[in-house]
Amino acid sequence: QLDIVESGGGLVQPGGSLRLACTASGGSLEYFAIGWFRRAPGKEREGVACISYSGDDTMYIEESVKGRFTISRDSAKNTVYLQMRNLKSEDTAVYSCSARSQPMCGTYWTAAKEFINWGLGTQVTVSS
Repeated sequence: QLDIVESGGGLVQPGGSLRLACTASGGSLEYFAIGWFRRAPGKEREGVACISYSGDDTMYIEESVKGRFTISRDSAKNTVYLQMRNLKSEDTAVYSCSARSQPMCGTYWTAAKEFINWGLGTQVTVSS
Protein backbone atom coordinates (compact mmCIF):
# COMPACT_ATOMS: atom_id res chain seq x y z
CA GLN A 1 0.00 0.00 0.00
CA LEU A 2 1.55 3.24 -1.15
CA ASP A 3 0.93 6.17 1.16
CA ILE A 4 1.64 9.25 -0.88
CA VAL A 5 2.48 12.61 0.64
CA GLU A 6 2.92 15.92 -1.14
CA SER A 7 4.93 18.85 0.18
CA GLY A 8 6.39 22.16 -0.92
CA GLY A 9 3.29 24.24 -1.42
CA GLY A 10 2.85 27.73 -0.06
CA LEU A 11 2.17 31.36 -0.82
CA VAL A 12 4.22 32.92 -3.59
CA GLN A 13 4.05 36.14 -5.57
CA PRO A 14 3.33 36.15 -9.29
CA GLY A 15 6.50 35.33 -11.16
CA GLY A 16 7.87 33.30 -8.27
CA SER A 17 8.84 29.65 -8.08
CA LEU A 18 8.02 26.61 -5.99
CA ARG A 19 9.15 23.02 -6.06
CA LEU A 20 6.63 20.41 -5.02
CA ALA A 21 7.68 16.97 -3.87
CA CYS A 22 5.78 13.71 -3.95
CA THR A 23 7.05 10.93 -1.72
CA ALA A 24 5.70 7.59 -0.63
CA SER A 25 5.94 5.27 2.30
CA GLY A 26 5.03 1.62 2.25
CA GLY A 27 6.57 1.02 -1.13
CA SER A 28 8.55 2.34 -4.03
CA LEU A 29 7.35 4.77 -6.67
CA GLU A 30 9.87 3.52 -9.18
CA TYR A 31 7.58 1.07 -10.97
CA PHE A 32 4.79 3.55 -11.59
CA ALA A 33 4.04 6.49 -13.75
CA ILE A 34 3.42 9.47 -11.50
CA GLY A 35 1.13 12.35 -12.26
CA TRP A 36 0.65 15.77 -10.74
CA PHE A 37 -2.90 17.10 -10.74
CA ARG A 38 -4.49 20.26 -9.44
CA ARG A 39 -7.91 21.45 -8.44
CA ALA A 40 -8.62 25.15 -8.36
CA PRO A 41 -11.58 26.53 -6.40
CA GLY A 42 -14.80 25.92 -8.28
CA LYS A 43 -13.08 23.96 -11.05
CA GLU A 44 -12.62 20.36 -12.02
CA ARG A 45 -9.41 18.52 -11.25
CA GLU A 46 -6.96 18.67 -14.14
CA GLY A 47 -3.78 16.86 -14.96
CA VAL A 48 -0.70 19.06 -14.90
CA ALA A 49 2.23 16.77 -15.66
CA CYS A 50 3.10 13.11 -15.80
CA ILE A 51 6.34 11.15 -15.81
CA SER A 52 6.92 7.54 -16.77
CA TYR A 53 8.49 5.02 -14.42
CA SER A 54 11.91 5.50 -15.99
CA GLY A 55 11.69 9.26 -16.24
CA ASP A 56 12.34 9.09 -19.97
CA ASP A 57 8.86 10.26 -20.93
CA THR A 58 7.19 13.37 -19.59
CA MET A 59 3.91 14.98 -20.50
CA TYR A 60 2.42 18.35 -19.70
CA ILE A 61 -0.79 20.21 -20.25
CA GLU A 62 -0.07 22.23 -23.33
CA GLU A 63 -0.07 26.00 -23.31
CA SER A 64 -0.90 26.58 -19.69
CA VAL A 65 2.16 25.05 -17.99
CA LYS A 66 4.56 23.74 -20.58
CA GLY A 67 7.75 25.73 -20.47
CA ARG A 68 7.09 26.84 -16.89
CA PHE A 69 6.68 23.50 -15.06
CA THR A 70 9.13 20.60 -15.05
CA ILE A 71 8.42 17.16 -13.69
CA SER A 72 11.30 14.92 -12.64
CA ARG A 73 11.99 11.96 -10.42
CA ASP A 74 14.76 10.79 -8.13
CA SER A 75 14.46 7.06 -7.57
CA ALA A 76 17.12 7.04 -4.88
CA LYS A 77 14.95 9.41 -2.85
CA ASN A 78 11.68 7.77 -3.89
CA THR A 79 10.47 11.22 -4.86
CA VAL A 80 8.88 12.92 -7.83
CA TYR A 81 9.21 16.68 -8.15
CA LEU A 82 7.24 19.39 -9.86
CA GLN A 83 9.36 22.50 -10.39
CA MET A 84 7.12 25.48 -11.05
CA ARG A 85 8.47 28.77 -12.36
CA ASN A 86 6.94 32.07 -13.39
CA LEU A 87 3.85 31.25 -11.39
CA LYS A 88 0.60 32.99 -12.23
CA SER A 89 -2.52 33.61 -10.21
CA GLU A 90 -4.35 31.00 -12.27
CA ASP A 91 -1.92 28.37 -10.96
CA THR A 92 -3.52 28.71 -7.53
CA ALA A 93 -4.89 25.30 -6.59
CA VAL A 94 -4.46 22.24 -4.42
CA TYR A 95 -1.82 20.11 -6.10
CA SER A 96 -1.92 16.35 -5.67
CA CYS A 97 0.22 13.56 -6.99
CA SER A 98 -0.81 10.07 -7.82
CA ALA A 99 0.68 6.77 -8.89
CA ARG A 100 -0.75 5.11 -11.95
CA SER A 101 -1.18 1.35 -12.00
CA GLN A 102 0.97 1.29 -15.14
CA PRO A 103 4.61 2.24 -15.81
CA MET A 104 3.64 4.71 -18.54
CA CYS A 105 1.38 7.73 -18.37
CA GLY A 106 -0.99 6.62 -21.07
CA THR A 107 -3.11 8.57 -23.50
CA TYR A 108 -5.73 9.62 -20.95
CA TRP A 109 -3.47 10.62 -18.09
CA THR A 110 -5.03 14.08 -17.81
CA ALA A 111 -8.28 12.39 -16.89
CA ALA A 112 -6.47 10.43 -14.19
CA LYS A 113 -7.31 7.14 -15.86
CA GLU A 114 -5.92 4.25 -13.80
CA PHE A 115 -4.33 6.49 -11.20
CA ILE A 116 -4.99 4.63 -8.00
CA ASN A 117 -2.96 6.04 -5.11
CA TRP A 118 -3.51 9.64 -4.14
CA GLY A 119 -2.03 12.02 -1.62
CA LEU A 120 -4.05 14.65 0.21
CA GLY A 121 -2.48 17.49 -1.70
CA THR A 122 -0.56 20.66 -0.99
CA GLN A 123 -1.95 24.17 -1.40
CA VAL A 124 -0.27 26.54 -3.84
CA THR A 125 -1.41 30.14 -3.68
CA VAL A 126 -0.08 32.71 -6.12
CA SER A 127 -0.93 36.21 -4.99
CA SER A 128 0.66 39.59 -4.50
